[in-house]
Amino acid sequence: MVECKAEAALDILIGKWKPIILYHLGTGGTLRFSELQKAIPDITKKMLTAQLRELEYHDIVHREIYMQIPPKVEYSITEYGQTIFPIVEMMNDWGHKHILHLEEKYGAGEAAAK
Repeated sequence: MVECKAEAALDILIGKWKPIILYHLGTGGTLRFSELQKAIPDITKKMLTAQLRELEYHDIVHREIYMQIPPKVEYSITEYGQTIFPIVEMMNDWGHKHILHLEEKYGAGEAAAK
């Protein structure tokens, strides 16, 4: 019997913030915590920290700490994490197409309200 392992991928991609974080790191390269916060203004510091820690645990994101005053922390996608980025890009592309589809079907105002 063949088991579906999509759940393992969904553990990484599930949630409102992880795909957005991965998209910004994948397109923006190495980013400081504050740069990620500015790129995702609706996320709280606590949530961003938690999501980054989960991605770090799964070896998708690398955290580099520079011992200086004030401390500097940078985040980047690991070499292994690069393998999931095509999925994130495809999700982004599909999301754009879906929004256009809904706008065609319901009209721009109606699609935005849903």
